[in-house]
Amino acid sequence: MPQYLIYFNQQWVGDHTEEWFGGRGPLAMAVVNEMKDAGVYVFAGGLEEEDGPVYSADPTSGDVLFTDGPYVETKEFLGGFALVEVADDEAAKMWAGKIAEACGWPHEIRRFKPQRQTE
Repeated sequence: MPQYLIYFNQQWVGDHTEEWFGGRGPLAMAVVNEMKDAGVYVFAGGLEEEDGPVYSADPTSGDVLFTDGPYVETKEFLGGFALVEVADDEAAKMWAGKIAEACGWPHEIRRFKPQRQTE
């Protein structure tokens, strides 16, 4: 069964009050629990914002060089995601719509490439 990444960039969230955000958490958790009950949940979580640790691993010099901070300067960064395992694109879109509605901001949906079978 295909797996889909449902995610948002932190910059898509917008400016809201603490009270507004406080009301969104229970709605989002209700969708996560619904995913679990439906058997489609693989993993979900929000990422640390600007103050959280970010590291880069760059192997291009022959040795892996680890540095603090993102590899490239960017104005957008991943805010959170959910990974679901569902039958098709329509089911993934349905779950993404539920998450987006609960959170109150846009989300994108990407299907993972099929895993090659290894022996």
